[in-house]
Amino acid sequence: MIIVFKPSATEQDIDHVTDRLRELGLKSQISRGEERTILGVIGDERILENQPLTVFAGVESVTTILAPWKLVSREFQKWDSIIDVNGVAIGGKTLTIMAGPCAVEKLEITVGIAHEVKAAGGTVLRGGAYKPRTSPYSFQGLGREGLDYLVEAKRQTGLPVVSEILDPRDTDVFLEKADIIQIGARNMHNFELLKEVGAYDKPVLLKRGLSATIKELLLSAEYIISRGNRNVILCERGIRTFETQYRNTLDLSAVPTLKELSHLPVIVDPSHATGKWSLVAPMAKAAIAAGADGLLIEVHSNPECALCDGEESLKPHRFKELMSDLKLIAKAVGREL
Repeated sequence: MIIVFKPSATEQDIDHVTDRLRELGLKSQISRGEERTILGVIGDERILENQPLTVFAGVESVTTILAPWKLVSREFQKWDSIIDVNGVAIGGKTLTIMAGPCAVEKLEITVGIAHEVKAAGGTVLRGGAYKPRTSPYSFQGLGREGLDYLVEAKRQTGLPVVSEILDPRDTDVFLEKADIIQIGARNMHNFELLKEVGAYDKPVLLKRGLSATIKELLLSAEYIISRGNRNVILCERGIRTFETQYRNTLDLSAVPTLKELSHLPVIVDPSHATGKWSLVAPMAKAAIAAGADGLLIEVHSNPECALCDGEESLKPHRFKELMSDLKLIAKAVGREL
């Protein structure tokens, strides 16, 4: 349920309503637009059946949200959310390009790639310190040491850092060392982890699960936002289908669909979606044309020797070429890079 306040509503009017909802055992979240303030009500709405909320001072209307995802829906918030990450706006007119190695390896490699990413126009450094791998014998990441390498790369370049968390017990170190906490595809349904990152204001990059539907992705985002953290970024990274020619099937129709259903920013990961470096650039361009707010791209200075996903990583010079092409496409669709 959403409660829409009149433009003339005072803070006292809004507080009066939120206090009443709290007395009834319901939670609420405020969304403030340029002309209207909206209150999203969370909980068993049957409690309100005999509560005439429209009689409260300042209340303009009360509407039931039909979608199962309440707070992430366009019904709750008509305007696009813009997530601020250390001065980098994700979801606005300017596209956000997150790039870097799939797995953090050595300090000098990580820092070198970070400089290449920034020089090409990238705005966020991505790097995996903890790696969830299908095989228990594959490289699992450097852990906290890898996060320290990313922090040093940030110190030298000024690029905010995004890295994937696997365990709620590591939340404190991620709050300290990462600027965006990534929830990977394998953990999209890890509801305890979603609730944990939802308890803080740290931006969260939520990847679509391997075989997850749009509905399931939005409900996972709802887990985070319902705990109070509204800084959520959705990521389409390809889904598992019958096709075996490439790693996953990149569902670009998800981009405009998510934009219709939700106010959250949407980025695309063409690297994990395709699994082949030669396919990354074409699908990155298509993603921007489809309306994505940004990209998550793997870049490695020596992908032949990379410890993880080298086959889908762009070399720095190819990444630089792609950035030049993306500027043209961004301009054509009314965006900036």
